[in-house]
Amino acid sequence: MSRTHREDPPAKLAGASGRSLSLRHASQALTPAQMEERALIRRSSVARPEVDAFREIRTRLLAMTTNNFVALVAPVSAGCGGSFVARNLAAAMAFDETKSALLVDCDLRHPSQHTTLQIDCTNGGLTDYLEDPEADLGDYLYETGMPGLNLIPAGAQREAGAEYFSSVRMRLLLDSIRSRHPDCYMFLDSPPVRGAPEARILADLADVVILVAGYGQDSPEAISQAAANFDPEKFAGVVFNQGV
Repeated sequence: MSRTHREDPPAKLAGASGRSLSLRHASQALTPAQMEERALIRRSSVARPEVDAFREIRTRLLAMTTNNFVALVAPVSAGCGGSFVARNLAAAMAFDETKSALLVDCDLRHPSQHTTLQIDCTNGGLTDYLEDPEADLGDYLYETGMPGLNLIPAGAQREAGAEYFSSVRMRLLLDSIRSRHPDCYMFLDSPPVRGAPEARILADLADVVILVAGYGQDSPEAISQAAANFDPEKFAGVVFNQGV
């Protein structure tokens, strides 16, 4: 793989409780400067290599699947930019006016998406939803300010996520969104593959897996060892990320 504002009616998303949720397009879209602050790619009249790179990866992912998908974005090691890649693959998907993207922060030890996107997670996030059988998904779905892109933040910080990600409630959450909303593509921002089992567990829930390696940071041996954790039929390839 590569290195790396529209006005629509709101899409609907049904949560596990059955209540209809709005994947609202941003009530107030971010300005170009605000998107830069949030490390989000954006469409413009000027060619941007990084934007083209994410569009190319998006196209390859779509070619691998026949329906909407759940994509796991897993960094080889900490600090190689997995969250940056996950966020901007979701943003690239949201460029398409026929699709929406849902970014799910699954790095429970070191969550970052809500901070980078400058979102005040008043109600909590994924862990709060998974811990409360009576919770409604709509309370944990946040606008990002980019039309078509929404976030489920990690929620209350946890030292390990294996029990959360292997739970029936986690699987039902993803299956419900995917089956009821064929225009919604989900991107799971995973903890690093090395040193913890969470990425392997999340891969079982995903349709495709993208491995992120730090350019000049992760050795070929480390990349090969990380890739060996995933089903070859799901494995989409490696994104070499530099400087983020």
